[in-house]
Amino acid sequence: MFYREVGQYKTSYAADQALLPILQDRIGIAVILLIAFVAVPLTASNFALDSVLIPILVLSLAATGLNLLTGYTGLLSLGTGGFMGVGAFACYKLTTIFPNVNIIFLILCSGFFAAAIGTVFGLPSLRIKGFYLAVATLAAQFFLSWCFIRIPWLYNYNISASIEVPTKTLFGLAVTGPTASSTTRYLLVLSIVTVLVLMAANLMRGRIGRTWMAVRDMDLAAELIGIRLYQTKLLAFAVSSFYCGVAGAMMAFLWLGNAESESFNINQSFLILFMVIIGGLGSLLGSFLGAALIWGLPIVLRHAPAYLGLHIRSATVDQSTFVILGVLIIFFLIVEPHGLARLWQIGKQKLRVWPFPY
Repeated sequence: MFYREVGQYKTSYAADQALLPILQDRIGIAVILLIAFVAVPLTASNFALDSVLIPILVLSLAATGLNLLTGYTGLLSLGTGGFMGVGAFACYKLTTIFPNVNIIFLILCSGFFAAAIGTVFGLPSLRIKGFYLAVATLAAQFFLSWCFIRIPWLYNYNISASIEVPTKTLFGLAVTGPTASSTTRYLLVLSIVTVLVLMAANLMRGRIGRTWMAVRDMDLAAELIGIRLYQTKLLAFAVSSFYCGVAGAMMAFLWLGNAESESFNINQSFLILFMVIIGGLGSLLGSFLGAALIWGLPIVLRHAPAYLGLHIRSATVDQSTFVILGVLIIFFLIVEPHGLARLWQIGKQKLRVWPFPY
């Protein structure tokens, strides 16, 4: 009875088409952001920030990028990990070439390098789609992984062949490197993710988002009504790769503190794809729900038995995680293809008409 828009009259088209037209949604988002920006940094431990919240935010941004391409445009990609790696190595080279430039600017610039690479590997989408496009992007993943290892210039000829994140400061506070606090890195990651997801939400409500969804629903009909498929598909690859590149740069600089080629292998691509499938294709909220579930599940399996006095081996936890994820993927593909986001929408709709039958 608290979640109803009765009496909330719209007097203009802009008010009716607002991002959050219902007052309860605006209040809910404000409360969530207040908790995330204020309550969490004051109360959360370093373990919760480093091992739970920062990874979920970074992976959610990568899942958002893939969702823009697969969920909204209907173009399947298996090269997400490679595009994240492009962003990470590009940010590393930028910090080497421009050591005095703001780290936030460099992280965002690395996304443009990933967008350029993503556009190049998106060219096959102009002629092929479906399974064949998935194979083409899989080839891009393997090629990029090979470059991360075989081109020493990318990692400044380090013997370890890995990215060594330097210490960078912002307003006098260390935000990268071993001296950066967990709270500072968390707030920076949260700020970047919030801004980029807000931009993605507004992008999907505009002309570009509508053209992407038209191509997803039926590309032939979209072309007949005047949508240029070539530009639309390449733009989707560019924007998706930009988000993945920024996520990869944050993964190396604000989460792990260092990275190597194995951090962006094919397993990372499949992990992001599973997040999108379970969370919900064509839903920005689903990207966060899928990332929270997949990343949080092993943590829960490791720590929950300890409260019951049980001891489970790490290998058993890993195997159980794969089994549960496999079951969840099959379940959502068969029962609810739109994932957790659709279940959330159904729950909201039932709450709006409760206690009346739905």
